[in-house]
Amino acid sequence: MKTPIVIITGAGQGIGRATAKYLAGRNYRVALLEKDREAGEEALALARELGEALFIPTDVSDERSVKQAINTVLAEWGAIHYLLNNAGFSINKPLEELSLEEWNQVIGTNLTGAFLCAKYAAPHLRKAKGAIVNLASTRRLMSEPGTEAYSASKGGIFALTHALAISLGPDVRVNSISPGWIDVTPWQKQSEREPANLRPVDHEQHPVGRVGTPEDIAALVEYLFSDKSGFITGQDFVVDGGMTRKMIYEH
Repeated sequence: MKTPIVIITGAGQGIGRATAKYLAGRNYRVALLEKDREAGEEALALARELGEALFIPTDVSDERSVKQAINTVLAEWGAIHYLLNNAGFSINKPLEELSLEEWNQVIGTNLTGAFLCAKYAAPHLRKAKGAIVNLASTRRLMSEPGTEAYSASKGGIFALTHALAISLGPDVRVNSISPGWIDVTPWQKQSEREPANLRPVDHEQHPVGRVGTPEDIAALVEYLFSDKSGFITGQDFVVDGGMTRKMIYEH
């Protein structure tokens, strides 16, 4: 495979933007699916500094929008080798104040979006003997108050991943990554970017001694797409600097 073709959802900001640039610099053709046009155009410019990229305005929670995006990639490049289901957001508020509409918005983007993209990319990924990586979260394992919708969506991603691995194997490998605290501030769109404002204690509480970066996730995505991970499917990889292994007590 001389020039692998990858679709990245939620590619406009954060981990998606960083991974798009990372893979573009490693000879991938990168299709950036993003709902926010401003963020998508900025991410496209960054990716094109290093490689070939395409921005497709897409609402991954909408079936028609996903089908159109898949068809656009095929019309442009003729194949799909890899899919990174990264699109996601959170609405954090007390349970009693979270509306059903807000719940459905989060589930629709974070979980249904991954399902739709996998569904419509699957025939092409089978043909390419490709791979899918889904972005879960350590919130599938642990929570803070007011995160019901987000945590549920990421728990769903974890389960969807192993289901897809069985359904699509042996042609397509499917794995997930559960990031912990990742500082995405440098990778937000320019109009909303703020300084990171990280404190020493934020880094020190991690067993590895620092908060994570999107590049930490991008490097693992590349590995899980590669033939080096050819015996790995249906797995979740926690990338959190060791925080979920740390016992925390009040003193």
